Parts: sequence; structure tokens; C-alpha cells
Amino acid sequence: MTIPEVMLAFAILILVEVLTFIVLKEHFYFRSKPKFFILLTANMILSFLLWFLLIKITTFKGFYDEPVNIATQMNLTGLMCAVVFPRILLSFLHFSGRLLRFRKGGHSVWLTRAGILLSSGIFVIVALGSFAGRFNFKTEMLTVRIKGLDPKISGLRIVQLSDMHLASFYHHHDLLEDLMDEVKSYNPDLIINTGDFVNFGWREFDRCDTILLKATSRYGNFAVFGNHDMGTYLPNSSDSEKQANTIKMNDLITASGYRMLNDEHIILNIKGFNIAFIGVNTAGRHPDIIHGDLHKAMEGLDSVDFKILLAHDPNQWKQDVTRKTDISLTLSGHTHGLQMGIMTKRFKWSPSHYFYPEWNGLFKEGEQYLYVNRGLGVLAIPFRIWMPPEITILTLSSE
Repeated sequence: MTIPEVMLAFAILILVEVLTFIVLKEHFYFRSKPKFFILLTANMILSFLLWFLLIKITTFKGFYDEPVNIATQMNLTGLMCAVVFPRILLSFLHFSGRLLRFRKGGHSVWLTRAGILLSSGIFVIVALGSFAGRFNFKTEMLTVRIKGLDPKISGLRIVQLSDMHLASFYHHHDLLEDLMDEVKSYNPDLIINTGDFVNFGWREFDRCDTILLKATSRYGNFAVFGNHDMGTYLPNSSDSEKQANTIKMNDLITASGYRMLNDEHIILNIKGFNIAFIGVNTAGRHPDIIHGDLHKAMEGLDSVDFKILLAHDPNQWKQDVTRKTDISLTLSGHTHGLQMGIMTKRFKWSPSHYFYPEWNGLFKEGEQYLYVNRGLGVLAIPFRIWMPPEITILTLSSE
């Protein structure tokens, strides 16, 4: 954080602290002193956590992409969402009530109560999303029916992983290990990872390569870079530092058991059937995402029976793939389902839809398919609200 950003954060927190104290005193002190002191104590504890994390971040002297720093930043963001925003909402409604009763004096009890209910609800939802929702891993199993698929490879099982953002598993390596054991238990024929292993830089790997290496498949594991893997968000980094980060990331992902596909392809012969795996890297940041060179990745790719594309950003499917290539199946991630929304058996919705029309699930245009994975980790905010992280198991089938 820059000095002006730090000063602004401190000023906002101090102002919110003062306003919250006034609200609690005016609404509870003369009605119920026990409630006042209980709520004041609870707020002081939350305030202590906020100040502790903010000071820890501003005094951090290590490398920016160390997992402890990224995890601390996410925790602070989560507390800002769970505590600071509800306090601002409560203060706004309370002091609006004071304005409405300017001539009579006092405040509007019902407006303050509404603020208390709303702020409490937000706190509970964010807390549940942080302590339960982000670790509520779901396995999505589906069959992709490919017209003309050779019966020899009907039943081929592909596990897709995406958007691990490994700093999400800081202090939770045991969970990541359990997930890799689960992946292995499905006896996959192939494991595909569609990128964003980290948030900022290679140090976030934090020895996770030894854990990821446990997930093995019959015919191999393949991966591409997501835009976060390219050092896009490393602050104050030069082009040479970003390039060095990319080289280190390539080494770490390879050490995790993956064959990297950097705007290139590889052909596997599975049961006498040639399958091309095409991988394109993704760089840039929204809305200026830079897609890898699909034309280059497909150079020299002629006589194969089936093509699978690994493309981190699902928007590339409509831009470069459909009606322009003969790629049958594209696998993507990137969206996270914006880490919030509604997921039921019959209905799903996320505000991510407004940025990514194909934000999660299986999509079809003509005889070309796209699957978008919600990701395993979290980014920026350490919660998932009704948008569970995902392991995808796709089984290919002939129609």
C-alpha cells in the first residue's frame, strides 16, 4: 500500500470507529446498559483485529508475493466487508434518522434497528462464506456427448482444476492435500489445469508443488498460464521481473507434475486415437485481457481425431474458437462465479454473468463445447457466498 492509501485507510477506520461508538451509545446506553457494553466489547475485538491486520500489512518488509502477505491482505479485505461496510451502513441509517427527527430531537429507532439487522446479516453472511463457503468444495460430474466420437475413447475421464490461487490454502495445506487425494481417487485418464495457480507471484506456491504432484492421471497432466500467473498484478515490477516470474512459475508448475502448454500443442495417442491438447496463455487484466495466440498454438496440427483447448478466459471461446476452428471441447476457468451468487439444482446465477456470458457450466454452439470451472481458490476476498469451489469431472461419450 502506498503512503496516501495507508493514510486514507487509517482515516476511514478512525471515522467509522467514532461513528459506530456514537450509534451504540445513542441507541443502547439509556435503553439497556448490558447490551451497550456487550456490543461495545464485541466491536472493540473486531476493531483490534482490523487494526492489527492493517498495521501488519503496512509494516511488512518481505517480498510482496509471500503467501503470508497475500493471506493477510485477503483477511483484511474480508474484515472490511464483514465489519467496516456494515458499520458504515448502520451509521448512515442512524444519522439519516437523526436528520429526519431534527426538530423533535433524538433518532429514528426503526431506522437504527433496520441498520442493526442489515449490518448483522451482512456480517453473518460474510463470516459463513469465509469459514465455510470457501471450503465447501463440490465435485461436478457431467457427460459431454460428442457427435462422431470414436467409441474406443468413449468414457475417457478428464478432471479439470482451475484458479487454485494457492495463497488461499496458506495454513490449509492439509485441505489441498485432501483435494489432490480426492482427484487421484477418481482414477482420471487426464488432469487439466486451466491456470491462475497464484494471485501475484511465484512465491505463493509455498512448496505446494509437492502437494499438487500427488494428483496423477493415466495419460498425463496438462496446464496453461492464467493472467495472474504472468506477474500481471505484481506491484512496481518491471518487464524483466515479470518475465523472471513467468520462468519461475513455469518451473514450479512443471515440478507439480504438469506439462505446460505455452501457446503450443501436444498430440497423445490414446487407444489408437490421436487427441490434440492445445494450450494458450492468458495475460492482461479486465477489461484488457490478452489472449494467447491460438493460430500459433495450432500450427502444424493437421491429422488428429479430436481437439481439446485449454484457454483460461472463457470469452476467448466465442472470439477465437466457435465457427472459426474445429476444436470440439474448450476448458476454461477465470470467472470464479465472482465468488458469490445463487447455486441450486435447477437455477444458478451470478453477477459474473454480466462480464462473462459463459461464466460456469457446460455450453454448446453447433458441435463445439465449452466448460467453465468455478475454481478451487479465492481471490482478493476470502469468501465464497453460495458459489462453492469446484472440481470438475468430464466424461466423453459418443452420441
